[in-house]
Amino acid sequence: MTRFSANLGFLWNDRPLPDAIRAAKSAGFDAVECHWPYDIPAAEVAAALSETGLGMLGLNTRRGDVAAGENGLSALVGRENEAREAIDEALDYARQTGTGKVHVMAGFAQGEAAHACFISALRYACDKAAPLGISILIEPLNHYDAPGYFLSTTTQAQQIIAEVDRPNLNLMFDCYHVQLMEGDLSHRLEKLMPLIGHIQFASVPDRGPPDSGEINYAHIFDVVARLGFDAPLGAEYKSTQKTDETLGWMTELRA
Repeated sequence: MTRFSANLGFLWNDRPLPDAIRAAKSAGFDAVECHWPYDIPAAEVAAALSETGLGMLGLNTRRGDVAAGENGLSALVGRENEAREAIDEALDYARQTGTGKVHVMAGFAQGEAAHACFISALRYACDKAAPLGISILIEPLNHYDAPGYFLSTTTQAQQIIAEVDRPNLNLMFDCYHVQLMEGDLSHRLEKLMPLIGHIQFASVPDRGPPDSGEINYAHIFDVVARLGFDAPLGAEYKSTQKTDETLGWMTELRA
């Protein structure tokens, strides 16, 4: 049976993170994940996870100066110290909450210097994470939502993972982003499965609940199961409705 994780960056994001964790449990999710939990003490999140019995699958490193439009630091030349501080912070929060994966955000940058900067940051993150039993994730973002983001395709991610050469570096395969940039999800999942550490989903093109749009998620989830990926899949979608009013897809797609 397919299992699902609620991404609390989008779902129930109108309430404090501990309450969102409880709402996810009540709705029948098998796990949770989040974006940037740092305003909430880790002890409060850990308590809510313990109370509900849910695991926190992943969280992101900080974006940087959000008011200035930043979306990650690790590929920004000249910001190496801040990037490492953000990695350290994320790993410590993950350690305190039992979170198994940290997504290291690259940021808006291009060119060879940015590439070298990102590689260095990822090696640092992987080496710091390994003794903690934590995996590092990188995620290609589409150029409609995040124009100029350093990492935009799975081919680029595959090359970076090979260059970093650390066993705890994996790909976050977000079906929404990959469909917009590359398409051919079934074949890409099959090709990339050995590198995939987490899978997320939303409808395309509107990033809404997965029961509309151009992706047949019943088929995609069958492919994922056939390939042997059995971890919870991350529901990371936006909606104009309250989260509880958008969950009709869970019954059909859980089969």
